[in-house]
Amino acid sequence: MKAVTFQGIRNVEVKKVEDPKIQKVDDIIVKITSTAICGSDLHLVHGMVPGLPKGAIIGHEAMGIVEDVGKEVSKVKKGDRIIVPFPIACGGCWYCQHDLWSQCDNSNDHGEVGGLFGFGDRMGGYDGGQAEYLRVPYANIGPRIIPEELTDEQVLFLTDILPTSYWGAENAGVKSGDTVVVLGCGPVGLLAQKWAIYMGAKRVIAVDRVGYRLNHAKKYNGVETINFENYDNTGEYIKELTSGGADSVIDCVGMDGKMSTIEKVESALKLQGGSKSAIEMASQAVRKGGIISMVGVYGAKYNMFPLGDFFSRNITLKMGQCPAQSYVDRILKLIKEGKFDATDIITHVLPLNQGKHAYDIFDEKQDNCIKVILKP
Repeated sequence: MKAVTFQGIRNVEVKKVEDPKIQKVDDIIVKITSTAICGSDLHLVHGMVPGLPKGAIIGHEAMGIVEDVGKEVSKVKKGDRIIVPFPIACGGCWYCQHDLWSQCDNSNDHGEVGGLFGFGDRMGGYDGGQAEYLRVPYANIGPRIIPEELTDEQVLFLTDILPTSYWGAENAGVKSGDTVVVLGCGPVGLLAQKWAIYMGAKRVIAVDRVGYRLNHAKKYNGVETINFENYDNTGEYIKELTSGGADSVIDCVGMDGKMSTIEKVESALKLQGGSKSAIEMASQAVRKGGIISMVGVYGAKYNMFPLGDFFSRNITLKMGQCPAQSYVDRILKLIKEGKFDATDIITHVLPLNQGKHAYDIFDEKQDNCIKVILKP
C-alpha cells in the first residue's frame, strides 16, 4: 500500500510499504477513505517527538471502511463505515474505566501515557492513518460507526480535533456570559472558538499572527481578533481590553508559539521543549480566579515558567491529551442534528500521493491553508 512516511527532519514522502495485518484477535483492518494532517504531525516532522524511526507511517486522524476483523471483534463488522479516535485504549484498565482513555495503562509498552496512532515507539509503536489501510487494535472500544448520510468531511474530525476543541472549552469552564480568549486560529483554535460560542460565551477573542487565519475566525465564527505582532505585550493588552482579564483562556498553540531568541537556543540544546510564549500570554490575559485550559502540545521542560503568577492570582490550570472517546457520541449527535458544522476549516482536499506537497503548504502556511484532508 501507499503511505505518508517520515524520512527525517522536515521530510515526508509517500512510499510503498507493507500492508497491515491482523495481529491480535480484537484487531481490525480499515480501508482508509479520508485522513487529515494535524498540527501535532508537524511536531513529528520537526523532530520534536523522539523515537520516530525513518520510514514510520504517520497520521492519527483517519476513517474508512472495515476490511477485515479479528475473531473476537463484535462491535463492528466488515463493510462498516467508521471513524477511529486517535487515543488507543483497551477499555478495561482503571483509566479507561474512568474516561481517561488517552491515559490507557495497556496500550503503550514504551511509556506511561496511552498509545497513539502514528507517533512512533514512544507512543506505543503503532502505524499511522495517512495510508491506504490501517490496523486498529482494541476494535471493540474505539471505532464508531458513521451514518451513511453524513459525508467524510462532516465526521472525519471526530477522530481528534472536534473532541479536543470541545474538551478544551469544557475544561475552561465556559458558561453563559463569559469572556473567553482563544490562543491560536489553527484548526483546533477555530473549533474551540465555535464551542465557546455554543456553550454561551458572550465575548470570544481570537489571537494569532497569521492574517488569513484571523480573517477566517472573524468571517466564520464572528469573534474579535487580535494579531499579537501588533502589540508589545498582547497579554497585558487583553487584560486592559477586558477590564481585568478574561474568565478563561484556551491555549491551542502550545510549543508552536513564537520563540524568543533565548528559547531558540535552549530548544536547540534540548534544554526547553519549544516555546512557552502562549502560556505566558495566557497568564497575563486571564482574570484573577480564572481558568487556563491547555490543549496545545507542550514539551518536557520549560525555564522561567510563570508558576508564581498562577499561584498568586488563584489561577486554575487544566491540560493534557483529550480522552476523545468520551466526546465522539455527543458531538456526532450534534452533527446529525445540524447543530454543529466544522467543514468551513477545510481548505484543501488532495489525493494521498500528494502528501508531501500537502505537508509543505500546511507547515509553511501557504495558499491560505488551514486544514488538509488526504484521500487515498
